[in-house]
Amino acid sequence: MDPLAGMDDSSTDDDTASQTTEDDPQVPENQAASAPALAQAPVHVIPPPAPVVPSVHREKPQYTLRHSLRGHLQSISAVKFSPDGKLLASCGAEKVVKIWSPETGEFLRNLTGHTQGLSDIAWSSDSAYLASASDDTTIRIWDIETGLTHKLLKGHTKWVFCLNYNTASNLLVSGGCDGDVRIWNTARGKCMKTLHAHLDYVTAVHFNRDATLIVSCALDGLIRIWNTSDGQCLKTLAEGHDAICQHVQFSPNSKYILSTAHDSAIRLWDYQTTRCLKTYTGHVNAKYCISACFSVTGGKWIVAGSEDHKTYIWDLQTREIVQVLEGHTDIVVAVATHPMQNMIATGSIDSDLNIRIWVDPGPRLTA
Repeated sequence: MDPLAGMDDSSTDDDTASQTTEDDPQVPENQAASAPALAQAPVHVIPPPAPVVPSVHREKPQYTLRHSLRGHLQSISAVKFSPDGKLLASCGAEKVVKIWSPETGEFLRNLTGHTQGLSDIAWSSDSAYLASASDDTTIRIWDIETGLTHKLLKGHTKWVFCLNYNTASNLLVSGGCDGDVRIWNTARGKCMKTLHAHLDYVTAVHFNRDATLIVSCALDGLIRIWNTSDGQCLKTLAEGHDAICQHVQFSPNSKYILSTAHDSAIRLWDYQTTRCLKTYTGHVNAKYCISACFSVTGGKWIVAGSEDHKTYIWDLQTREIVQVLEGHTDIVVAVATHPMQNMIATGSIDSDLNIRIWVDPGPRLTA
């Protein structure tokens, strides 16, 4: 089975790019091959996007609001579904992590211990632990069952801005406002390696499926691919002078990278060739760190927040906007997609402070 297939010439931003992409980003675990070794390559600057090709025979999503979760008193920075789909975690400028039931919309508990605000959270694969990144320069790993701090990770010299577990959850990668990327042993709670990765705030970090690679981005405008084992920088991608990257992640099959930038564009990259394959536009993102994510439960979509208070959903292949979710009254900076259901969580800042749970009752994705 080979990931986002069907990217034909008419919908590829770079005509010389490889046209072969995966048909289904949700490749079964036993089919995930190790990423090939990457040779050092020069920085590649993005080409202009190709015109959007409307979808003809595709079902469009029909998400509607199910719950509005109120409880945050300061701007929300991240929302994340647990891998088992039973819980939703959220964090923001407050010092607490909030845990909710996405099914009922019920608030379950606060996780307290940080002394300053939080920028990011990440779940372990078994949904038993949650890691949080704070302005107090620490990372806490929480035991969800007890609500207590399981490990306290110290090492960053400035605010910790982003973090993610690897699939096995024995490693955690974090990025800070000191420009460093750190790799942690989660069992010991110790930093294994520090990469002096960027010259500015590191705004996103993410492991590929087998944890051999890490992708990072920063306000220095660069996306970088790192070898996890030796910390070597393998690739550098540049968004361009007016396109400072805000968020980056590997696709579910680890063959591509999705990035958001301050030129109001989201890009899908083939990182081995450093080519931009697709560009998704129509939302507004010129100032804030706005996340984007893949949705693969009921179709193949890209989902992202926007500074016009809306959430946009694009067809991954055609780049057409297939739905716009309206209801927030301030900038939507946080989005997450449920691992099994057609469910999206969105979080907003300042004057809104709501988390909204959206559900599409349509059929789930079938093989």
